[in-house]
Amino acid sequence: MFDTQKIDQIIDNALQEDIKTGDVTTLCLVLPGTPARAKILAKQNGVLAGIDVARKVFEKAGQYSQADPKIKLEFHCLAKEGARIKKGQVLAKIQGSARTILTAERTALNFLQRMSGIATLTSEFVAKTKGTEAKILDTRKTAPNLRILDKLAVRLGGGENHRFGLYDMVLIKDNHIKIAGGVIKAVRLANKYNNKNLLVEIEVDTLLQADQALHAGAKRILLDNFTLENIKKAVRLNNSRAVLEVSGGVTLENVGKIAKTGVDYISVGALTHSVKALDLSIEIN
Repeated sequence: MFDTQKIDQIIDNALQEDIKTGDVTTLCLVLPGTPARAKILAKQNGVLAGIDVARKVFEKAGQYSQADPKIKLEFHCLAKEGARIKKGQVLAKIQGSARTILTAERTALNFLQRMSGIATLTSEFVAKTKGTEAKILDTRKTAPNLRILDKLAVRLGGGENHRFGLYDMVLIKDNHIKIAGGVIKAVRLANKYNNKNLLVEIEVDTLLQADQALHAGAKRILLDNFTLENIKKAVRLNNSRAVLEVSGGVTLENVGKIAKTGVDYISVGALTHSVKALDLSIEIN
């Protein structure tokens, strides 16, 4: 799923978006052939994600920055993807054309800060479920065109990925159920016409719907916005017949209690739709 060509395309698009016809400030102030050194610095604790993406940004930026090709760009990672980092830690050192470094820094930071923010929050949710069998999942609530990076960051933070899109899993939601004519009909239709043999999951809002889904032969059920008490009841009702997932209203304050009910998965949209960027900076030496 983490197609390197797709990631390269995202980086190219981001650089073109930012630079377009040229970094006019840098072109005015910095002569071609001017060398520089820089470092990427953590300004708060967290989990690092996207350092390899940042490296690619600097490597690709040379073709846009009108830099001197004789000055080789060197990017040295000092911390690994998924590593816990501390405030004040140097994450990478860069040397090469000053034009390239100045032109690339904001795009590199935009990727690095967002991905590290996602990984850091994910790791906090994962920590709260320690000692249980529950796994933390992401959702499709990602930034458009950045889903592959958002979901990669979740993995680096210790979480797991739900479906990547509408094409790789059958997920029956409330509006599908209404149009199909009920839970039982929806499950049976999905199983009948699922010619790609994809995983089928159905979202339910009540214990009655959960019971109907089980009777229809559902193998995976998503309990949407259930209270903690009703989650416990659903687990007892299920009796290990189907894989259970919980979604809706999940926070750092209640995720531990939800995990202890015995559900298999807990999906958290906030991992990617409400991400707070990790505070990182690039400093020229």
